[in-house]
Amino acid sequence: MPVIIELNNISKHFGTVVGVERVDLAVKDGEFLTLLGPSGCGKSTLLRMIGGFETPTTGTIRIAGTDVTHVPPQRRDVNMMFQDYALFPHMSVGQNIAYGLQMKGLKGAAAQEKVRGALALVGLEDKIDQQPHQLSGGQKQRVALARAIVREPKVLLLDEPLSALDAKLREQMQVELKHMHDQLGITFVMVTHDQTEALVMSDRVAVMEEGRIAQDGTPEELYEKPRSPYVANFIGTTNFLPAKFVSQSGTEAVVEVAGQRVSVVDAAVHLNGSPLQIGIRPEKARVLNSGEDKPANVLEAEVQETIYLGLGLRTVTRLADGSEMLIDSMLPQGLRHSPHPGPGERIQIGVEPHNVLLFEAES
Repeated sequence: MPVIIELNNISKHFGTVVGVERVDLAVKDGEFLTLLGPSGCGKSTLLRMIGGFETPTTGTIRIAGTDVTHVPPQRRDVNMMFQDYALFPHMSVGQNIAYGLQMKGLKGAAAQEKVRGALALVGLEDKIDQQPHQLSGGQKQRVALARAIVREPKVLLLDEPLSALDAKLREQMQVELKHMHDQLGITFVMVTHDQTEALVMSDRVAVMEEGRIAQDGTPEELYEKPRSPYVANFIGTTNFLPAKFVSQSGTEAVVEVAGQRVSVVDAAVHLNGSPLQIGIRPEKARVLNSGEDKPANVLEAEVQETIYLGLGLRTVTRLADGSEMLIDSMLPQGLRHSPHPGPGERIQIGVEPHNVLLFEAES
């Protein structure tokens, strides 16, 4: 697929405050890209620069090959859906959607046809004459989306589009928005701090940290192969345990964790004597039953508590060095409880070498 958005050396400084620093990013035509990160990491500032609402301090922005770095928003082939939806309260649903078309000089029957088409896409044809205050939160979100897509932009920018919805509706709209993207075929660039939204909806995710892109890739790549503790901690839950270097052969390594040796298959870091830590996802570890074959890595631990999570159990354990380790296990279907070790019991935890992440320890 051709590239639709190119960011080269993009920075944005607000006086002495750095919002975005030296970002290079290419977005493919038709891709669903999410900028993910905590508040203040620069993701919304970067989105606003793509939309033309902020001017970069350094760098260039190209959309469909054209330099738009200093082009105002209305002259870019993009549209933006704001966090608060920004619907005009004195206009009907149909008038809200038609407003952008009128700004482009399209009126009358041709405009009405596009308005009805956009409303049909979001399933609100029967709401065309209603006022925004008569709509639910989910319906307002759909109207805002219809208004954003009715002009058929090359790029649709979404700033925390689901943040105002309750949890159940939010989950429903995640799937619907992804289906809508697939149906429209236009490029979506979304900002969110919600990792679940990013994983469910995106073709690619760029995790931002202090104004820079810490890592970008498919949701699976970021989850399975995070390059830093920051990314591993932001995408999902990870147990971080201090480790000491024992040996290395190519990308395979052995480290010591809580007095026990742990094998690592893909040791991406260069083990040069710096302090280390391993990362293990709670669902990648398991409590070993007596008599079962043991994997290459076994850690001794003591159970602290067991937490019921609905679909499964979380076992909180403590290793010999005092480090806490979580283990998530699925419950057998139809059972609320299953036999599991209680507080104070000694257990063995099994982890396959390919499920161990190895990082330099954070200072």
